[in-house]
Amino acid sequence: MSHSGLPTALYTAQQSRALDRMAIASGVLGFKLMQRAGHAAFDRLRQRWPEVRKLTLLCGGGNNGGDGFVVAGLAHRQGMSVQLLCVGGDDFAERLSGEAQEAWTWLQNEGVSSEPYRGQTFTGELIVDALLGTGISGAVRDPFKTAIKQINHAGLPVVALDIPSGLCSDTGAVQGIAVRADLTVTFIGVKRGLLTHQGPEYTGELLFDDLRVSDDVYEAVEVSGFITGADDVSHLLPPRPKAAHKGRCGHVLVIGGDVGMGGAVIMAAQAAGRCGAGLVTVATREEHLSALLSRYPEAMAVGVRSGAELNPLLERATVLVLGPGLGQSAWGEQLLMVALKSGKPLVLDADGLNLLHRRRAFGQLDGEHWVITPHPGEAARLLDCSVEALQADRFAAIVALQSAFGGVALLKGPGSLSFDGDALHLNPTGNPGMATGGMGDVLSGVIGALMAQGLSAADAARLGAWLHGAAADRSAKQYGSRGMQATDLLAQLRLLVNGL
Repeated sequence: MSHSGLPTALYTAQQSRALDRMAIASGVLGFKLMQRAGHAAFDRLRQRWPEVRKLTLLCGGGNNGGDGFVVAGLAHRQGMSVQLLCVGGDDFAERLSGEAQEAWTWLQNEGVSSEPYRGQTFTGELIVDALLGTGISGAVRDPFKTAIKQINHAGLPVVALDIPSGLCSDTGAVQGIAVRADLTVTFIGVKRGLLTHQGPEYTGELLFDDLRVSDDVYEAVEVSGFITGADDVSHLLPPRPKAAHKGRCGHVLVIGGDVGMGGAVIMAAQAAGRCGAGLVTVATREEHLSALLSRYPEAMAVGVRSGAELNPLLERATVLVLGPGLGQSAWGEQLLMVALKSGKPLVLDADGLNLLHRRRAFGQLDGEHWVITPHPGEAARLLDCSVEALQADRFAAIVALQSAFGGVALLKGPGSLSFDGDALHLNPTGNPGMATGGMGDVLSGVIGALMAQGLSAADAARLGAWLHGAAADRSAKQYGSRGMQATDLLAQLRLLVNGL
């Protein structure tokens, strides 16, 4: 999924409707907004597929369908062949109301013919999805279900207006079935479900148009969250002062690497170093020291046999990265409990989370200076729910995680979410190549390095997720996503933290 020129604000369906109402209250006619939406979508369609001369449009009876009527009329004006299929029964036109009715009347005056959808063969070279929009509640039912199934099996490029039909705009969950779009043009507000859970898989390229709505309208409506972007790198990581030295750039202590899992701490440590930590120490099993130092000689490596041997290292550390390869044996549990008692800022990942859940020791995490980074499976265990239930509403899940455990919660997966109890941030970067071992270890090292350099836990979590995904995107662009390894991100991370 690509996303070009998106604003930073995210909205729920209810908030998006509030934007529409406020825009109309400000003096813009509802049908005028619909015309602007149709023009915006048609212009993007023509830019992406300039050779297309035949369109098939499937329109529902709501305002999403009205946007489709405008696209159909504009295509007709351009001399294109238009197949307009109305989904909703033979009395489709009689049941239209409001702006959709106005758009239908305008369309008739343009001389565009239409026919009820009955599963007929699509004659266009491209399909426009204007079926359901953001108003869907519950599973998609026929005849829309049949229409969506036919769209997905047509083998033609698909443009979705505002949101792919069948995708929940609040959660990114597919409501039984959804249109798989190649391009989605969303209007006025970016719907948060487009960018997380199943949203990226169904949205395709995501473009935005504000339909020339005034800033006053946006200021009057509360937002749901924010998208982290490239501009945040320069804002949060300005150039270092000329007098900088390693002692001022933070000291990350990575703790983990039980027998057979030494690679996890190596990757976390390397990521911390590549993202600018002045010093990196690794506390791990003694048998991993040789491999660690041969792979990352810049690190200080210490073999520890018990939690007591960790204490001198904790005193010197700025930030702890706890969990990569930690395991769930008595050794890992000792290290965990000693580290927690230090009160140091920390990033908690992997088996660190699993051990805490087993011990129910989250009460020992006190304050704002720590980050938990569960993937959906770990998060479901922490919340005592199924993965399916958690993924069905990732926004509710991230709020529940932070409420239960404090600090900053980062829920990994497509469209990673972070929440500090105040602001929610969504990360739009990343790709399927990241579905491989070690990625979470690298992320924990990135976040630890950012905290060591003075970023708040909230900023380190959201920027770390962005850098991590952006590094993977750059690697995929160069080499492809299949076969990507976690260590492939290290060189890209160094470029990104320097704004290159």
